Amino acid sequence: MNNKQISSLLNQLADLMELKGENPFKANAYRRAARAVENSRKPLDELEKGPEELPGVGKGTAQAIREIMETGRLETLDRLLKELPAGLPGLMSIPGLGPKSIHLLYHKLGITDIGNLEEALKQGRVRGLPGFGEKKEKNILEGIRRMKERPRRYLLIHVLPVAETLKERLAKHPDVERVEAAGSLRRMTETVKDIDLVVATEKPSSVAESIVSMPEVTEVINHGETKVSVMIHRGFDIQVDVRLVPPDRFITALHHFTGSKEHNVRIRQRAKERGWRVSEYGIHDPERGEVFTFSGEEEMYRKLDLPFIAPEMREDRGEMDKKPDELPRLLKTGDYRGDLHMHTRWSDGTASVRDMALAARERGYEYIAITDHSHSLKVASGLTPDDLKRQREEIDAVNEELDGITVLAGTEMDILPDGSLDFPDEVLEELDLVIASVHSGFRQDGKTLTRRILNALENPHVHILAHPTGRLINRRDPYEVDLDRIFEAARKTKTILELNSNPNRLDLKDLHLKRAKEEYGLHFSINTDAHSPEMLDFIRLGIATARRGWLEADDVINTFSLDRLRKRLDEIKQHK
Repeated sequence: MNNKQISSLLNQLADLMELKGENPFKANAYRRAARAVENSRKPLDELEKGPEELPGVGKGTAQAIREIMETGRLETLDRLLKELPAGLPGLMSIPGLGPKSIHLLYHKLGITDIGNLEEALKQGRVRGLPGFGEKKEKNILEGIRRMKERPRRYLLIHVLPVAETLKERLAKHPDVERVEAAGSLRRMTETVKDIDLVVATEKPSSVAESIVSMPEVTEVINHGETKVSVMIHRGFDIQVDVRLVPPDRFITALHHFTGSKEHNVRIRQRAKERGWRVSEYGIHDPERGEVFTFSGEEEMYRKLDLPFIAPEMREDRGEMDKKPDELPRLLKTGDYRGDLHMHTRWSDGTASVRDMALAARERGYEYIAITDHSHSLKVASGLTPDDLKRQREEIDAVNEELDGITVLAGTEMDILPDGSLDFPDEVLEELDLVIASVHSGFRQDGKTLTRRILNALENPHVHILAHPTGRLINRRDPYEVDLDRIFEAARKTKTILELNSNPNRLDLKDLHLKRAKEEYGLHFSINTDAHSPEMLDFIRLGIATARRGWLEADDVINTFSLDRLRKRLDEIKQHK
C-alpha cells in the first residue's frame, strides 16, 4: 500500500475512535501518525529504521502502520466498524459535524444515521446539547437538504485509493489473471457512484468467495460466478461490482463496462452497420457464426475501422465522428513540466519554499511558481507588498542553492468585491507570474461577478485566471458568471485559464475546457493549488480532467520549456 492509503486508514481509525468515545489522546496520536506518513518523502518500506523514523510516530502507531503494510488492513479498524452502527460514520459527510459532535449525538440522543438525525433536528432536540444551538441546528439541516438534492456520488480522490487497494488485493489472488477498473472510475469522471472492476479468471467461484470474505464488506448484494456485488466501508459506504469473465473475453468485457452508455450505443450502431453485434462477450458475426475476441482494446477498435479512443473521451461528445488524424493527441503525465499555483508557510501552506521546490524536483519538474495569497485574504494570512519582497529574497536564495529546478516568484491575488485588484501595478510588475482569483463576494449577481473577472483579465500584469467558476464539487455551486464573455475576454487579452486540480474543484471542468478550446482557441494552465508537497500529487486528477476535455500538450502552458513559458508570460503582458 502507498503512503496515502496507509494515512487514510489511520485517519479512519482516529475518526472511529472519537465516534466511539475512546481516549482522545490515542486518537490524536493516530492523526499525527497519519500526517507523518502522508508527509513522508519516501515510501514507508524504504525507511531504514521503519515507521519509528517518522516524527510523531511512537511504538503503538508504528505497530499499526506495520500491520497495514503487511496485511493491507487494521484489525482495530475492522473491530470498530463492526461495533459502531453502520450509519454513524456517514454523519461525518454533513458539513459542521465532526467525530466529537457525532459521539455526543449518538450517546445523548441515540442518533445513528442521517434519518434519525434529521428527525431530531426538526423536533428541536439537538439544540440543547453542549456546543449546539438553534443556528447550528439550522446549518446542519441545510447541509442534509443539500446532500439529498445531489446524487450520492463520491469525489474521485476518495474512491481511487479504495479501488486501487481492491485491485492490488485481487491481483495477488492465485486464480486472477488480470484485473482492471471500469465504469466512471476508468473514465476518470469527477465523481463516482460505485466501483466497477473486471477480473479475468478461469476459477470464478474461488475469486468470488475471496471478495465476499473481505473485511471491509458490510453487505453482500449478489454472489454469483459472473458477478459479485458488495457494499464496503472504508470511511464511507460504496458499492463494488466485480465482473468475473474468462480471460479471452476480458477486453470486450472491460470495454463494455467502461462505458459510457452513450459511447457504447454508438459502438453497437457501428457494428450493426457491418452486420455484427457487440456485447461484453465479444463482437458477433451471425453470418459466419464467429465471435471475435481481442488481446487489447486497440485491436477491438481497429476491427470496427476506428482509431483507439481513450477511456476519458468515451462520452459520445464527437469522438466517434472523428477520423484518425482528427482525434486529439491527449495530454500525458510525461508532458507536464511544472506547477504554477501553490502555497507555502508564507500564507496558508504547510511547507517552505525550499520544501516545495525539492518536492517538485523529485517529480522531475523543470520549474514551479510560488503563488501565496494576497493581503486582503486575512483568513489565509495573505501577504503584504513588503512580505512579497522578503519572500522574493527567499526564492532567490533557493534558486541559488538548488540545481535542476527554477522557482518563479508569483502571487494568487484576490479580485476584490468592488472589482479592484488586491495589489497595485507597481507591485505586480516585480513578479514573474500573477494569478487572479475570486475568494469573496460569491453571492453577488452574475453581472457583477462577471464584471469583476473581466476587469482582472484587462490588467496587463494578470497572466492566469484561477478556478474560474469557483465551484466546490458537491458543496458549492459555480458562480453565476457569463462564461462566454469570460472566454471571449481571455481570447482578446491572451489570458490563460486555469484548470485547478484540487479534487474539490477540478475547475474548469471537462465540458468547459472542450468548449473554451474548440470555440475560443484558449490556452490553459493545469495546477494543483498545493498547500503541501503531497498535494502536488493532485496533478493526476488535473491531467485526467484535461484529457476528458480533449486537451493536448500544446494547449497547456505547463508543458512549455522554461524559456518558452517566460516568453509566453511576457507576450501576455505586451499584448494587453
